Amino acid sequence: MKRLIASLSVAVACTVLAQAANAQTYPERTISVIVPFAAGGPTDTVARLVAEAMSRDLGQQVIVENVGGAGGTIGAARVAAAEADGYTLLLHHIGMATSASLYRNLSYDALNAFEYVGLVTEVPMTIIARPDFPADDLQGLIEHIKANADDVTYANAGIGAASHLCGMLFMSEIETQVTTVPYQGTGPAMTDILGGQVDFMCDQTTNTTSQISSGAVKAYATTSPERLEALPDLPTAAEAGLASMEFGIWHGIYAPKGTPAEVTQRLSQSLQVALEDPNVVERFASLATLPEPKENATPEALKAKLEREIARWKPLIDSAGVYAD
Repeated sequence: MKRLIASLSVAVACTVLAQAANAQTYPERTISVIVPFAAGGPTDTVARLVAEAMSRDLGQQVIVENVGGAGGTIGAARVAAAEADGYTLLLHHIGMATSASLYRNLSYDALNAFEYVGLVTEVPMTIIARPDFPADDLQGLIEHIKANADDVTYANAGIGAASHLCGMLFMSEIETQVTTVPYQGTGPAMTDILGGQVDFMCDQTTNTTSQISSGAVKAYATTSPERLEALPDLPTAAEAGLASMEFGIWHGIYAPKGTPAEVTQRLSQSLQVALEDPNVVERFASLATLPEPKENATPEALKAKLEREIARWKPLIDSAGVYAD
């Protein structure tokens, strides 16, 4: 028995020493960041900007891999099941919190299946419509929807997508439901908005700013607390009478459960450097968003945010009765 205990002690000690050694030399090869949505979408845009800056700081390539489907849960599940060595990460948005209520058969625990790296950015949403939609301001949009609810269509990028969540909140606030048209990603939804096949949508500024600035779509409001520098003429939802529509689509980076603390701390430090990179700051500004401050690009801040957001969205989702298997 003494020999067995001694052997186990040696094995544990060797494992700890090996993990410490690996953490000290980390990273030694390419790091993959899983984005659980299609390439070209808002979250993908954020991920690629941050990955490029982190690559320079870490001295190893950080590549983005798109693993879309099921509202981001397929990609998240892959990371939850990945080896906990710091070479497979997840960059997810607010859907990380809402999936805990939207999906009744998740293969992972959204709150406890991951280690936390830090918050990246919180992107405002914009309410937009096809270019020939009859309403000219947010109150006009609401009045038109209420008067023509059976004929109005709302586009989203699928259950759990930012556009789905924003639409759910918007329809709850105006106490009117319209026909929802789900798409396989933000790109196809925007294409049909531009083409006039669907009426309106609510999506992240990272996807809508250029379309709004060019006049390709009608824009009614942003969900930010103040007007955006990149879209100074666009009022906030609060200005137009919907104060409860103030919210953003926050993004965070996660690692598989069991990833050594030294590795997650190194990644957090690199994220902080990336978020101060002039190119990242400039590109984020052009997309009407800002990098999170250094104190939020930490494991503690991301975990606290996720806990708050799970508690915030669960009652709304339960009340709407919208679930996915």
